[in-house]
Amino acid sequence: MTLDTFLLLITFAFVASVTPGPNNVMLMASGANFGILRTVPHMLGVSLGHSFLVFVVGLGLAEAFQALPALRNTLMAVSAAYLLYLAWKIAHAAPPARGEAGGKPLTFLQAAAFQWVNPKAIYMGIAAQTWYAPEGSGWFGAAMVAGGFLLVNLPAINIWVWGGTQVRRLLTNPARLTAFNWTMAALLVLTLVPMLLG
Repeated sequence: MTLDTFLLLITFAFVASVTPGPNNVMLMASGANFGILRTVPHMLGVSLGHSFLVFVVGLGLAEAFQALPALRNTLMAVSAAYLLYLAWKIAHAAPPARGEAGGKPLTFLQAAAFQWVNPKAIYMGIAAQTWYAPEGSGWFGAAMVAGGFLLVNLPAINIWVWGGTQVRRLLTNPARLTAFNWTMAALLVLTLVPMLLG
């Protein structure tokens, strides 16, 4: 992979990671509800989990989706159901003042596993491996593309968590926090629209 190609990959990976999608909506909600420190495992799960997904896609998962349309359709159905479940959890998150009843942020493993049912994450991986992995480079090319995502994903998603913590200052009133959580839940549901129309 040339330096120019790698710089293009980094740019693509940053833009794809920082734009709205299920991960970022959930991270902003987590930042608002739980703060940065409690959201760190969620952030690491997203970043490392997505990079691993991109690597596996480069090893042949993209071809499997093309060869088996039923696999893609099943994945989309599971993705939609899980996103609706997560939206419900966000909408019903209790204010932090209620202690443990306020819920818990996603764990590292939950966030990493979520990448496998996150349509945006999967399509980002397919696009990146298709466009930027050198032809015939095998696992090394797949690893290079995954490494590009690993390099920029964590800084990109931190922006959303930080934004959530800034919003948190305005959410000391339980009614405002509830309205924010329902808004984040609605935005998460809206991320399904491109998948359903695609």
